[in-house]
Amino acid sequence: MRSLLPLWGLFLTLLLASSPATATSGPLKPRTPQPRSYDTHTYYALELDPSLSLSDASALSTSLGVELVEPIGELAGHWLVRREGPSPSHDDLEKRDPYALASEDPIMKRWQALSRRGSSSSSTLRYDSGSSRRSLTPLSTRQRAKRYHIPFTPNHSKKRDDNTELLYAQNELHLQDPMLDQQWHLINTEMKDVELNVTGLWGRGITGQGVHVVIVDDGLDVNSRDLQENFFAEGSYDFNDHTELPLPRLSDDQHGTRCAGEIAAVPNDVCGVGVSYRAKIAGVRILSAPISDADEAAALNYGYQLNDIFSCSWGPPDDGKSMEAPEGLILKAMVNGVQQGRDGKGSIFVFAAGNGGGADDQCNFDGYTNSIFSVTVGAVDRKGLHPYYSEMCAAMMFVTPSSGSGDHIHTTDVGEEKCAHTHGGTSAAAPLAVGVFALALSVRPDLTWRDFQHLSVRTAVYFNDDDPDWEKTAAGRMFSYKYGYGKLDAGLFVEAAEQWKLVKPQAWFDSPAVYLPTTEGPPTGSYITEEGVTSTFEVTQDMLTEANLERLEHITVRVWIDHQRRGDVECEITSPNGVTSVLARQRRFDEANSGFPGWKFMSLKHWEENPVGTWTIKVKDQANPEKIGRFVAWSLQLWGESIDPSLAKLWAPAEEGQPDEEQTGSDPATTTSQKPKPTALLPGDHGEASGEATKPGLASTTAQSEPTETTGQGEDEDEAIAEPTSATDENADEGFFSGITTLASNSTWIAGAGMIIVLAGTGLGAFFYYRSRKRRQNLFGLSNNGEGARGAYAPLSEDVPMGLLERSRRKLGGKAGGAGAAGGTKELYDAFGDGPSDDESDVDQDENTALRYHDDFLGDDEDHEHHGGSGSGSATKGMESEYKDEPDNEDGDGDEGEAEGVDKGKRKEESGSGSSGSWQDAAEDVPSRV
Repeated sequence: MRSLLPLWGLFLTLLLASSPATATSGPLKPRTPQPRSYDTHTYYALELDPSLSLSDASALSTSLGVELVEPIGELAGHWLVRREGPSPSHDDLEKRDPYALASEDPIMKRWQALSRRGSSSSSTLRYDSGSSRRSLTPLSTRQRAKRYHIPFTPNHSKKRDDNTELLYAQNELHLQDPMLDQQWHLINTEMKDVELNVTGLWGRGITGQGVHVVIVDDGLDVNSRDLQENFFAEGSYDFNDHTELPLPRLSDDQHGTRCAGEIAAVPNDVCGVGVSYRAKIAGVRILSAPISDADEAAALNYGYQLNDIFSCSWGPPDDGKSMEAPEGLILKAMVNGVQQGRDGKGSIFVFAAGNGGGADDQCNFDGYTNSIFSVTVGAVDRKGLHPYYSEMCAAMMFVTPSSGSGDHIHTTDVGEEKCAHTHGGTSAAAPLAVGVFALALSVRPDLTWRDFQHLSVRTAVYFNDDDPDWEKTAAGRMFSYKYGYGKLDAGLFVEAAEQWKLVKPQAWFDSPAVYLPTTEGPPTGSYITEEGVTSTFEVTQDMLTEANLERLEHITVRVWIDHQRRGDVECEITSPNGVTSVLARQRRFDEANSGFPGWKFMSLKHWEENPVGTWTIKVKDQANPEKIGRFVAWSLQLWGESIDPSLAKLWAPAEEGQPDEEQTGSDPATTTSQKPKPTALLPGDHGEASGEATKPGLASTTAQSEPTETTGQGEDEDEAIAEPTSATDENADEGFFSGITTLASNSTWIAGAGMIIVLAGTGLGAFFYYRSRKRRQNLFGLSNNGEGARGAYAPLSEDVPMGLLERSRRKLGGKAGGAGAAGGTKELYDAFGDGPSDDESDVDQDENTALRYHDDFLGDDEDHEHHGGSGSGSATKGMESEYKDEPDNEDGDGDEGEAEGVDKGKRKEESGSGSSGSWQDAAEDVPSRV
């Protein structure tokens, strides 16, 4: 007989977890989670209506034959249940039909029998929206990749130029830590402009007192003399070993301790000091063993009435081919954190941008860093340059110091008196931002999570003004995909925070889904050309007023793109004021053929811009003409400050199958995983490699018109911002064109060159005419005699799943193009683009690059298959689960005509290789530097 958790004990646990904190007693310690045993039990996430009682949940669990374990973190209505017997493998949940699984899993079979309507698009089985019993999701087991890097020992015998600030800290502030002179990120005796600028705040007594920071990582050495005085046990827990203390237990459990030292190492005679050395530091351990989505959700909300700031230096693999986002329970936990954490002021989530810059990775392919609910932090090295490993994207908020140009970050290490000298990467940059945020929170504890983002945008320091990646926004600020809005300056940030007026509640506007016209051929959408296919949507003031939206903050763009090679696709959006946000550039290692089925990009580049007018999105493919695709649909979401706070409401991700469903990554069935160590794929030369400030980054290499300035920077920003000037590397090799001015002075050379140009132009014209004709024949499946040719677009569905192109489309009011939206659904907006524009960038391509990788990260499965990245369309092990999101259309009725001839079951079996929908796809053979 299955042993059940005593109800009286669970009831007491729930009472303690749900009792509101009083002003006299303070917040209660978080409820201690029950230990997990994935080897002996199968776990499920059970979602019920939050209004149901404990007895209701217990009764349903009993009827299903499962043990009611406990609530899932702080998510109302979500319960963890289990049955005896090991969990199913990840492959079973990812590849197999949910109803086939239900016939074998007795619990899923009972759940399905109880349901009034068995409708599911994944292994999650759900009731209809009217049921109080919402979903049951099996939690599978999957191993994530560990992360390592080659250490580099820097030279510390450099000549120091100006010791004034160092002497002040040592003599006036009595900071006698022996490593303080090596902590250049705090006190830089050579380039003061690169440091965080904290000593002035310390001199005022602003040291983080009263703030609680939690390191979500691989553990925290509470016995370190640098950390034990500031350790906050009440806010800590080990979700890997399910113990109270998050101690580092594995040989490579060092990263969390090092990050903690950056933030809150106490002044003593051991190593160095932290940015906010009087703040309390907690540890939540999740990176050292497989973890389910339920546990990750609980971790991101752990002690969220006690812990103020969550430091997260981890994410999907930085391999240039992964693409994953928090969804389901994890997304709900992040939303719950910013809405309910800190008594409603919101948990502050800080994420590292990622270390895959050398592999063309971009932080807009990471759903944690491109989330509006987090602050994304990139790196700048000791010389104030952009380290090549630091990823770029339009979601970059700002940068802080980290490894590069001959040095690292020096901090605490695991051991009672041990110090670290090889710490680096963006995972070392993020904790420095956390430390600065703790300083600000100590003087303004009433700041909300969005106030921190506003302050970040307004106070980040513009630098390296010759870097061509800088562009002026419509609000008059400078933005870079490398640096965001600039370097974080602790002094400026805290001083601005002291005078800051709190922002009003959040509001948002959702556009309808914009479908592109169908190019010739049966699949839906417009064929993506080298020049690009465009589409537009007009935002009116009436739309914003109706949405209660006054001042713009983030924009998010969801795209539905089918393509045979995802890494070839580029995407950008241009605002009514002429400001272009690059959402995606090419990624040479991304071979996935799954496209972008509902992926959400985010941009901070339009902060406080007037959004009224026409927004234009462009999707282009300038790489391999043999790998083609179509742009199906897109939608625009504007986020910002409300007009009337009394009308503000809380945003929530919609449930699966509902309008605006917020699925942005892999299949929700893949719910147990080993989070990769934060230094995975961090190149071994990350400390010594020279940075740069001359490359254009993601910005277009073609000239852009000056944006229309729609709003200023505020009354507190009096200093004018200089225009960025185009910069080139003075040492660059001019190659063939060196001395061209000398040649121009000779008339003989001019005549000869003219003749060569004419002949070359004639030859090239003939070549491209033949190539264009050949490509068009292949595109429409025609050979010279009009018969179908191999590689044509028409038979594409037989080899490659085209996702949305083959799905049925809902119709407005039951008729295509009809008027009158069904309740709770979006209005269908059919917009024809303005036509392709000129090519905007030249991107170097290596069309022969192809990575082979495997998923046997544990090394204990001899049957794992190695996969090529060619997108062959065969069903293989460890590949990306098929993403099932669809653009909203008005009605649930499918258009059978458009979906005719498509075998949906076959599509699932034919998911593309080169997968990056799950983090375990990190290639072991990815070069450390490309």
